[in-house]
Amino acid sequence: MCYLYSSIGKHIDGRSMDSSRYNVGKTLLGYALACGLFGTYAGRVCPMLETLTLTEVYTHCGVVFTILFGTRHTISRTLKSFQTTSFALLDTILFLVAGVLLATYYNLNYQFTVDSNAKVVFGFCMFGFFTGLLLELDAKIDSVRWANASEPSLTHSSGERRSMVKQAITLVVLMFIALSVSLTMVGVKGVFWLEHNPAQLLEGSGKISVIKEFLYVALVLMSYGISIMHLWRKWMSLILESQEIALSKVTHGDVAQRLPIHNNDEIGAIATMTNSMLDALQQTQNEVTITRDVAIVSLSALAESRDNETGAHILRTQEYVKALAQQMAKQQKYAVKLTPDYIELLHKSAPLHDIGKVGVPDSVLLKPGKLTADEFETMKLHPVIGAKALSIAESQMGSSSFLHVAKEISLTHHEKWDGSGYPYGLTGEEIPLSGRLMALADVYDALISKRVYKPAFSHQKALAIIVEGRGTHFDPDVVDSFLKIGAEFVEIARKFQDGHQQSAA
Repeated sequence: MCYLYSSIGKHIDGRSMDSSRYNVGKTLLGYALACGLFGTYAGRVCPMLETLTLTEVYTHCGVVFTILFGTRHTISRTLKSFQTTSFALLDTILFLVAGVLLATYYNLNYQFTVDSNAKVVFGFCMFGFFTGLLLELDAKIDSVRWANASEPSLTHSSGERRSMVKQAITLVVLMFIALSVSLTMVGVKGVFWLEHNPAQLLEGSGKISVIKEFLYVALVLMSYGISIMHLWRKWMSLILESQEIALSKVTHGDVAQRLPIHNNDEIGAIATMTNSMLDALQQTQNEVTITRDVAIVSLSALAESRDNETGAHILRTQEYVKALAQQMAKQQKYAVKLTPDYIELLHKSAPLHDIGKVGVPDSVLLKPGKLTADEFETMKLHPVIGAKALSIAESQMGSSSFLHVAKEISLTHHEKWDGSGYPYGLTGEEIPLSGRLMALADVYDALISKRVYKPAFSHQKALAIIVEGRGTHFDPDVVDSFLKIGAEFVEIARKFQDGHQQSAA
C-alpha cells in the first residue's frame, strides 16, 4: 500500500511543496483509498449497512469524501500553520465530523440503530487517523529530504518536546485498539447474521463467510499498519543517515560540521548536545591553532633574526611552497598525496624550515664573506639541529602531522635530486616531497633577494638557474610545476617584498 501510495502520489503531484508540506496528489490518493476501503469495510462490520446496495453505499461515500477532500484542501491551502505534525490530528477530526454527519443521515433516512451509527463514526475515525498518519509520515520524509538537500538544517532543538518513544507506543496501542474493535465488530455482526440464517451455519457456508470477513478486515488494517511502519522506518532512517553523514565528516576532521536536527525528540536532544560539544571543540581547536601559528611565527622570526635574511623570507617561501603544491596536485601522480589538508600542513610548517639556524654560531651564520670548508660543515648541521629540536617537541608534546611535516622540511630541504645535497645525501624520491618543494622555494627566494655577498637577481635569471638545476639539484616535476606558475611566484615576491629588496620581475 505504501509503495503504491508513494509512487502514484509523486506522479500526480511532483512539484515542490510549500511550508506546510501539503501535497495535493498524495492527499487525494489517501482520501480516495479510504473512501473505497470504507465502502467495503462498513458492510462487513455493520448489519444495517449491509442492507444497502453497493451502489448506495459508494454513492454516499463518494459524496461525503468529495466534500471531505474539498474541506481538507481548503484548510491546507488557507491555514499554513498546519505543519507535518498536525496531519494525523487534522484528518482524524475531519473524518470524525464527516462520520457523525453520515451517521445522522443514515439515522434519519434508514432508521439505523445507535450501535450501527457508532460503527460508522468509528470506521470514519479509524480511516481518518490512518490516512492522516500516512500523509504525516510521508510529509516528514519529504521534509527531511528537502532540508538535507536545500535548506540550512537546524542545529539546536526548538519548539515543544515530543517524545519519539511515547509516539511509537501510542501508535502501537491505537493500532491494536483499531484491530481489536474492528474484529470484535466483525464477530458480533457475524453472530447476528448466523442467528438470522441458521441454514447457512448448518451447511458450513456461513462459517466460511464469517472467516472471509475476518480475513478481509484484518488484511486491510494490517496493510495500513505495515505501510505506517514502513514509512516510520524510512523517516527514522533518513534522519539517522543525515546525522551519520555529518558525524563521518567530523571524524575526518571537519569540526565545523553540525548534526542536523529535524525534530525536538530524543534523537534531536542527542544531536543538540553533540552540536554543543562540537561548538566547544571547534572553539578549543581554533584557540590551539592560533597558539600554534603564533608559536610558528615567533620561532621562525627568532631564527631569521639571527641571519642576514629578513622576516618576509618566511612569508614568501611558505607561499611558494603552497603554490607549487597546488599546481602539482593537478597531476594524477601527486593528487592522492597533495590533498587540501596536506597542502595546508605544508603551508603552516614551511616557516620552520630554518629553525635549526638558532644552533649555528654567529661567527659562521653572520659571516659576510665566503665560508671556509670547516665553517660550511658547521652550517650544514642546521637541518639536523632543527629536526632534533622538533623531535624533542614531538616526544614531549605528542606526535602530530604538523610536527612530522615540519621535521621533514627542516631535515631535507637542502637535499638534492642527484644525491649531492646534505645532511644525508638522499637521492630522487628518497627525499620527501615536502623537502623537494621547499628546496626550490628556498633557492628561488635566495636568488631574487639581495644579500651582502650578491645583488638581487631578476625572476628570469633565477628561473634560468633553477631550470639548469632540473634533475640535478631539483626534482624535475617540481621544476616543471614552477615553470607553469612563474607569474604567481613573481606576484608573491612583489606582495611580500622587503623594504630594501631590489627585485626585478
